[in-house]
Amino acid sequence: MIRTLLREVKEYKKASVATPLFMILEVLMEMMIPFLMASIIDDGVNAGDLRHIYEVGGIMVAAASIGLLAGMAGGRYGAKASAGFAKNLRETMFNHIQTFSFANIDKYSTAGLVTRLTTDVTNVQNAYQMTLRMFTRAPASLLCAMIMAFRINRKLSNVYLAAVLILGVVLMLIMSNATKYFQQAFPKYDDMNASVQENVSAIRVVKAYVREEQETVKFRKASENIYQIFMKAECKLVYNAPLMQFTVYACILLISWIGAKMIVASSLTTGELMSLLAYCMNILMSLMMLSMVFVMISMSMASVRRISEVLNECSDIRNPDEPVMEVTDGSIEFRHVDFAYRKDSESPVLKDVNLAIRPGEMIGIIGGTGSAKTSLVNLLSRLYDVTGGEVLVGGRNVKEYDMETLRNQVSVVLQNNVLFSGSILDNLRWGSREATEEECMEACRQACADEFIRRFPKGYETHIEQGGSNVSGGQRQRLCIARALLKKPKVLILDDSTSAVDTATDARIRQAFREEIPDTTKLIIAQRIASVMEADRIIVMEDGRVDGFGTHEELLRENDIYREVYESQTRGGGDFDEKAGD
Repeated sequence: MIRTLLREVKEYKKASVATPLFMILEVLMEMMIPFLMASIIDDGVNAGDLRHIYEVGGIMVAAASIGLLAGMAGGRYGAKASAGFAKNLRETMFNHIQTFSFANIDKYSTAGLVTRLTTDVTNVQNAYQMTLRMFTRAPASLLCAMIMAFRINRKLSNVYLAAVLILGVVLMLIMSNATKYFQQAFPKYDDMNASVQENVSAIRVVKAYVREEQETVKFRKASENIYQIFMKAECKLVYNAPLMQFTVYACILLISWIGAKMIVASSLTTGELMSLLAYCMNILMSLMMLSMVFVMISMSMASVRRISEVLNECSDIRNPDEPVMEVTDGSIEFRHVDFAYRKDSESPVLKDVNLAIRPGEMIGIIGGTGSAKTSLVNLLSRLYDVTGGEVLVGGRNVKEYDMETLRNQVSVVLQNNVLFSGSILDNLRWGSREATEEECMEACRQACADEFIRRFPKGYETHIEQGGSNVSGGQRQRLCIARALLKKPKVLILDDSTSAVDTATDARIRQAFREEIPDTTKLIIAQRIASVMEADRIIVMEDGRVDGFGTHEELLRENDIYREVYESQTRGGGDFDEKAGD
C-alpha cells in the first residue's frame, strides 16, 4: 500500500533524500550549542577567561548559522518533495481513472473520487512532508540529546530516560484511541461532498421545488457527522499538551533540585546543569514532535488506503496484445450474448441476444423502461464487456480492436447529454480535434443545430456553461449529436437523444442521417414510435430479450408488444410505458 504511493515520488527522489540529511545536520548543530554553552560558563565565565568566551562563542555562532541554513534548506526541499509527490499522485490517479471501464467507475461515487483526489491527497502530502522533516528531526534530536546528557551526567540523565518511557507509553495510548476516529472521518467527507455536488449541479431543481431548507438540513447533517468525529478525536488528543507540560516542568524541577545538590557537593558544574536543562527541553520537545507526526500519519493512513484502492483498481476492459487498428464497415452482429453488470449477479440483464445488422442500415430500438436497450448498445463500443457470447463490429469481435480505434468508429450519444465549459466550437471539436469551422457547421446542419446557433449573438463562439446549463435540453441534445457526427463513425448510436426535440425536428434529423451519412449504421433508441417507424428495421426489447426484429409493417402484423405501443401512441398520444386504452 505504502509502496504503491511511493512510486509517485519519481523525479523528487533527490529532494526527498536531501530533506532528512539537512534536518540531521540542523540537529547536530543544535546539539553542539548547549555543550559549548557549558564550556563558556565553566571555562570562560567562572575562570575569567575572556579569550575562551570569544573563541567558543564564535564556534556557537558558526554552528547556529549552519543549523539555520540547514533548517531552511530542509524546509525548502521538504516542501518541494511533498508538493511534487502530491502533484504526481493526483496526475497518476486522474490518468488511471480515465482507463476505468463503466464497471470500474460504478464502484465509486463521483464525490468519493473527488475527495480522494483532493482531501486525501492533501493529507498524504502533509504526512509525507512531516515524515521527511519531523520524523527525521525528532528521533535524531532525541537520540543526540540523550547521548550528550548521558555524557555529561549519567545519574541526572536517568530522569530523562524515565520521563521519556512513561510519556511515550501514555502518548501511544492516547493516539491509538484517537486514530480510530480519524479513520472514520474521511469517508464522511464523501457524503458531504456528494451533498454539495448534488445541490450545486441541480440548483435549478432545488429552487423550482423550494427545497433549499431540506438541502441545508442534509448538508448540515453531513457536516455535523464530520464535526462529531473530529471532536471525539481531538478530545483524546487534548491530553497531549498538558501531559507534556507536566512532564517538562517535573523534569526541570527534579534536575534543578538534584543538580543543585550535586553542585554543592562539587560533583556537577553550573555549566553542566545548564546544558542538562537545555537537553531536557530538546528531549521532551522531540517527543512532542514525534507524537504530532504519529497523529498525522495515523490520520493519513485512512487516506493512503483510499488512494491505494483507486490506484490498485484494474480496469475490466483492456486492449489485446495485438489489437486490430481498423474497423472495415458498420456491420453489427450479436451472437448468443448474455450480459450482467455484476459477475456474481443471479439474473443477467441481457439474455441470449442474437442480431445481425447490415452496414448503413437505420435500426430503431424500442422497449419499456428497464428492457436493457442502453445495455445492448453499450456493448458495441466496449463500455462494458459481455459475460457470455460475442459482439462483432465490422466482422470482428469488439475485444480484438484497439479501444480508441473502436470508440472513434462507434460513436455514442448517451442518454445524459453532457457539454463542457467552453465555446460551442470547443465542444464540437471533442468529436474531432482537427475539425475546421466549416466541418463543424456541416455537422450542426445535419443535427439541426445550426439554425439556433446562428441566433446567438456570438454564434459558434457562444460560451457554454459547465454541463450546458445555459442552453435548453433540445439544444443540448442537438449539439451532442453534431459532436458525434464529427467523428465520421462507421456506427452512430443515439440513445434516446432526440427526446427533448419536437417531432418535426426529430424527423428532419433522421432525414439528414439517411441522406448525408448513408454508409453509417445508425441505431436509434426511442420511446416514440414516430422516431423509429421509418427505420429500415426495428428491434423490440422486452426484459433483456429481443422480442421482435423487423420492419414497421412486419412488427405490426407479428409482434403484440409493438402493435400495442403503436396503437396506444397513435390513438391516445401516450408513451411507451402507457397501456393501450389507459
